[in-house]
Amino acid sequence: MDLNTLTFYFTKYGAIAIFIIVLLEYLNLPGFPAGVIMPLSGIMAAKGNISFGWVMIITVAAGLVGSLLLYFLGLKGGTIFLNFYTKKFPKQKETIHKNLEWIREKGCVGVFIAKLIPMIRTIVSIPAGVLRLNPIKYIISSTLGIFIWNLVFVGAGFVMGDQVFAMLEKI
Repeated sequence: MDLNTLTFYFTKYGAIAIFIIVLLEYLNLPGFPAGVIMPLSGIMAAKGNISFGWVMIITVAAGLVGSLLLYFLGLKGGTIFLNFYTKKFPKQKETIHKNLEWIREKGCVGVFIAKLIPMIRTIVSIPAGVLRLNPIKYIISSTLGIFIWNLVFVGAGFVMGDQVFAMLEKI
C-alpha cells in the first residue's frame, strides 16, 4: 500500500480507516509499516481532521486488539505451531527456545520492552500466549508499550507533518 492510497483511505474513512490499518499492522501483515501509518495518523490530527487524543485512543485500541488476537492465537495453537516449525527448521529451534526463555524470565516486563522494539513488538504476543502469561498483566504491559510506541510515531507526524508534505512535493 503506497502513501497516496493510505492518505485516500485516511481522508475518506477517517477513524475507521486508522483503526483497521493500524490493526492490520499490529497483526504483522505485510504492507502496513508503522513508520508510515502512525505518522500519517498524526498528520491527519495536525491538519485538524481528527483530534490527537482521538488518534491515540484509536491506534492504541487497534494495537491492543491486534496484540490480543495474536496472544490468543499463541494460547490456543502456538505450541503446536512451534513444534511443527522447529521440526521443519531445526536450526531455528535453539533461537526460538532462547527467546521463549527470555520472555518467560522477564514476563510482562519483557512484553513491555518487546513492544518498543521494531519487528519484535508485533510478534511477541504469540510467545506470550504460548507461555500463558497472566492475561491482565499482559494487557497492561502491552497497552503501555503500545501507547509509548504509538505516541512517538503519531507525535512525529503531528509535529513534523507539514515539513514532510513540503519535502515530498519537492521530490
